[in-house]
Amino acid sequence: MIQGIQEYIRRLQGYTKIQLVEVADEKAPENLSETEIALVKEKEGKRILAKVRDTEFLFALAIEGKNLSSEAFAKQIDQLTTQGKSDLTFVIGGSLGLSAEVLQRSNAQLSFGNMTYPHQLMRLILVEQIYRSFRINRGEAYHK
Repeated sequence: MIQGIQEYIRRLQGYTKIQLVEVADEKAPENLSETEIALVKEKEGKRILAKVRDTEFLFALAIEGKNLSSEAFAKQIDQLTTQGKSDLTFVIGGSLGLSAEVLQRSNAQLSFGNMTYPHQLMRLILVEQIYRSFRINRGEAYHK
């Protein structure tokens, strides 16, 4: 998966600047109470938000977010960049999800379905879809 992520990042560099930023997961034992879950998400959320600038358009990946087709996702990216909002940030939450603060700060919430994916796989899917969006928006051929 890491090689796939690196390959799409390499391909994207022909279209845009891209940077992957990771923040540490909060260490947490299994079987947390709701209060403990909220605390873990809050701590992770603070680390995430410390990396996000006010000028960034923030997409939060969340199961309850909007489920878009590749074409609709490409159109949204195209509209944002046309409006001068070209500093796009995508946040993948920890295993417990994103904090309320991150969701509130987000400008849009995206869902890639109701299933839960491991971080590396979600990262691969996301960078592939971003790459696909640039191909679609430039009218370049890309398999469906």
